Amino acid sequence: MKRASIKDIARIAGVSVATVSYVLNKKEGQRISEDTKRKIFEIAETINYTPNRIARSLQNNKSKLLGLIVADISNDFYSSIARHLEDKALKLGYTLIIGSSDENADKFGKLIELFSQQQVDGMIVAPVAGAESILQKLMEKNYPLVTIDRYLKGVNVPGIILNNREIAESTTNFLMEKDFDQMIYVGYDTKLPHLLDRQQGFEASISESGKSVLVKNILVGLENITDEIQKKLKDALGKKPKNTALYFSSNKLAIAGLAYLIKNSIKVPEDVSVIAFDETDAYKLFPVEITYVKQPLEEMADEAVELLNMQINNYSTTAKKITLSGKLIIHNSTK
Repeated sequence: MKRASIKDIARIAGVSVATVSYVLNKKEGQRISEDTKRKIFEIAETINYTPNRIARSLQNNKSKLLGLIVADISNDFYSSIARHLEDKALKLGYTLIIGSSDENADKFGKLIELFSQQQVDGMIVAPVAGAESILQKLMEKNYPLVTIDRYLKGVNVPGIILNNREIAESTTNFLMEKDFDQMIYVGYDTKLPHLLDRQQGFEASISESGKSVLVKNILVGLENITDEIQKKLKDALGKKPKNTALYFSSNKLAIAGLAYLIKNSIKVPEDVSVIAFDETDAYKLFPVEITYVKQPLEEMADEAVELLNMQINNYSTTAKKITLSGKLIIHNSTK
């Protein structure tokens, strides 16, 4: 079936193509009667007219599309921030296309290539480990690009990040005030700087406190998280843990860890106190409210889209980085 066009609307309405274009694009400055406007809109709806995005992009060199690449769309953090990004993008007239890299550099690169072929005006990305060269090539082409949540060392890209080290240090200070005998950090075996910042903040707090406390690090890969967490928690906690604090560096790790505690009848906070980075609806399934670090998702999304829009309309080779602050939400999982 032939696609309905502006020419078809003009012919049926008995007006010029220019008049139809002014009405449908809601341009000001033309004296067009309300009856004519209403007639044009009614005809457009009747013949199921839809704008040709490609033709429009050729006219103004803008597709009004933005690409978003997250690490794992199934993670509550990324699904929530994607929603905020989409809402903000729509307010500025953009449509968001979303892809998930699954922490894979090859898939990340293919998504970059796919979005480029779709002629998106710019991209917001959560870069994966090993993606430095991919980002560098985009920057060399002056491609509008903004990172969110993460950053990679050695690549000067505009981005929105959290004060990961500072918030990890301050939340660990909160735990140190409670005089635990054992502190266990549960994180990823990774080279991603933002996650290393969290681990370093945890370690710095304990080191600077001068207190004598047994410290253990549980580091797992990105695959088989549940199995690894449960095996390593069993070794670290033993059968009857007492006066211990667990610091989970992500909500995904926390969910796996909490499942182990329930399965083994380890009480929170009587036996083990728990703090987790990031929130998730899954915490509501646990009988005790979880203390967690809340990231300012809406603010991160607003800043990311605004920064990308600036890059699209007035590209700057000076990378702007915006650091936002997390907040500790205290519940009764920490005694």
